[in-house]
Amino acid sequence: MIGEWMDPRKTFGKAVTDLAEINKDIVVLSADSGKSSGFGQFIEKYPERYFECGIMEQGVIGLASGLATTGKIPVFCAIAPFVTARPFEMFRNDLGYMKQNAKIVGRNCGITYSDLGATHHSLDDFALMRMIPGVVILAPQDPYEIIDAVQAMIDWKGPVYMRIGNPKIRVLYDRKPFVIGQGRKISEGDDVTLVTTGSVTAFAMEAVEILVREGIHVDHIGMPTVWPLDEKLLLESVKKTGKVITVEEHYVKGGLGSIVLESLNANNIAIPVKMHGVPHEYASNGPYDELMAYYRLDGKGIAEIVREMFR
Repeated sequence: MIGEWMDPRKTFGKAVTDLAEINKDIVVLSADSGKSSGFGQFIEKYPERYFECGIMEQGVIGLASGLATTGKIPVFCAIAPFVTARPFEMFRNDLGYMKQNAKIVGRNCGITYSDLGATHHSLDDFALMRMIPGVVILAPQDPYEIIDAVQAMIDWKGPVYMRIGNPKIRVLYDRKPFVIGQGRKISEGDDVTLVTTGSVTAFAMEAVEILVREGIHVDHIGMPTVWPLDEKLLLESVKKTGKVITVEEHYVKGGLGSIVLESLNANNIAIPVKMHGVPHEYASNGPYDELMAYYRLDGKGIAEIVREMFR
């Protein structure tokens, strides 16, 4: 039901558990984080398919690679910086280079682990993961996209990285099939293209509502697949609007905005582009809502960013 609020971690864990009943090859790996990742029910139902490894993320990535060689589909979920930055070399070599069919999920992504500060923020995960050839990057935007993204990543043959947040998120729109590499047109407009991903999309939708009352009509594209990017949808929009703004709960460098810029450049499209995210610095800590407002990533802040394009 549109507007319903759901816990992203519980939603994710239940989706994996439900699929595990059908697909016996699914196994879950943990680095002392199984229940926190939403796998309580999985542990009860499939204890023989749950591997608790302790706090050794580098080793868990290697174990995931080994299990994948036997035909298993390992799913490893932990705090986002601990599954991307900490074991980067193992991810690059054991999963990426070997093209292993493993699914790595970073929870509490972006600044959603707000109170714990920079060590627990994940503002570089898109940048890190997209440097590994062949890795698909997913950032579902609402609870049902999380469920459907889980199905899509299990069906995909090869390494996948997916990020999910921590606070409850609401159902944003009608459910539709999740296709890796396919974006979603959220609103139609002729004035500016707005490209967002992950849970920040909900804040962007609030901004669009504010802006339309001011006479600014936004062509809003949600990208639940960060890589590979839906170039077709992006190019159709920017050819109509002539300007683009990207918004992400990630460093302003290296993420969705950089990918969009590279796409425009590759297609010889020269238009005004504004990239918005967290500045390239160690982010502050505190209550999540206050941090989002501070970095102008809430609805009001995103509306301000869009207005600046027209000054």
